[in-house]
Amino acid sequence: MKNTAGLLLITLLLITYSCSAQQSDGSAPEATAAETTRSFRDIPYLREAFIDPAPADRKDGIPVGELGIDGGDKSLILTLAQEIAGNKYGNFDSFLIAHKGKLIFESYYKRGRINLPHAQASATKSYTSLALGRAIQMGYLTMADLDKPLVNFLKDLDPTKFVAGVEKITLHKALTMRSGIDISTEQREEFEKNPNQLNGQGQVQTFFEHSTPITEASQVFAYKDDPRLVMQVIEAVVPGSAKDFIKNELLDKLGITNYAWETDSNGLPRSGSTTSMTSRDMIKWGTLAINKGKWNGEQLVPATFLAKATSKIVDQSEEYDDTTKGVSGTAYGYFWWQADFSVGDKSYLCKSARGGSGQNIYVIEALDLVVVTTTHRPVENSVAVTATRVLPAFIK
Repeated sequence: MKNTAGLLLITLLLITYSCSAQQSDGSAPEATAAETTRSFRDIPYLREAFIDPAPADRKDGIPVGELGIDGGDKSLILTLAQEIAGNKYGNFDSFLIAHKGKLIFESYYKRGRINLPHAQASATKSYTSLALGRAIQMGYLTMADLDKPLVNFLKDLDPTKFVAGVEKITLHKALTMRSGIDISTEQREEFEKNPNQLNGQGQVQTFFEHSTPITEASQVFAYKDDPRLVMQVIEAVVPGSAKDFIKNELLDKLGITNYAWETDSNGLPRSGSTTSMTSRDMIKWGTLAINKGKWNGEQLVPATFLAKATSKIVDQSEEYDDTTKGVSGTAYGYFWWQADFSVGDKSYLCKSARGGSGQNIYVIEALDLVVVTTTHRPVENSVAVTATRVLPAFIK
């Protein structure tokens, strides 16, 4: 009887899915040429959700499979997808799942389009971290360099003008958002009156001259200018520019061509936010992470660096844990988040790139699972949704 009821549920969900698809031919919704030039806020909502338990092979470097056949409890995921479509969790734009190297579920809602890069917010930090890892893989830096003063790599600075303690800022500290730099709002407004002083390494010089002194007490976790420091090091050590390096040695390698990566006031790629990626390309970033830095057999990022980047370095459990939703042990690594997801008496380490309200890539190695969400406010915490609703579908 239980099996019969389960089959009936799946049948009903599939009927609902087929009726709710946005495209009459069953293909995923695409942004028009005109829509690709609009602000994201001006993208019209889909009339109906697109939910696909057997994603199409788009020849984009992502192997595909089918939910249920290639893993996952189909009824659980389709139920969740219908709840998302019904706005139970707020404004989701996409929800994708890859399992054992195959994309097995793909869905789009609201402003989500398969070909429209979605703003990534702070997930950009995770991509910046991997760009630094790529520089290490190619020999422009070493793992030992992570513990050296960051100023060692920036040769155009005048250390005689630095505030006290700048030498305490290592790459390790900057990658964990603990540089200790503190610039007041008033100072930043003053800097904007003379933007030329922020060009290139002038930005770092300005920060190091006008910050409060760097002390052990000041080097605590804070979302400030640390990603900019890391991008400055990438720019300084790689041949050519950081922009070309990221494109040629990371994005092109991953087959990511439909994206936006804005330029900062210093002339370098933005490092803390303002990239845009398609949801499928977010799956690629997650696949790179779950494969310990390998893509198509090529080691793009050292496994040792990725292990460090996605390890628990800075405890953030007090602020971000939600034990009522099975999320505990939240911590920060090198611009990557970690948390333990509990399902029943089992616990699974989740490593994630997180941005804004839910531009997230979840990597659960123990389940060989990559989950991608994109959203816009107001929306519920997609971390809790993933922990409580997605993981159970992949646990036997």
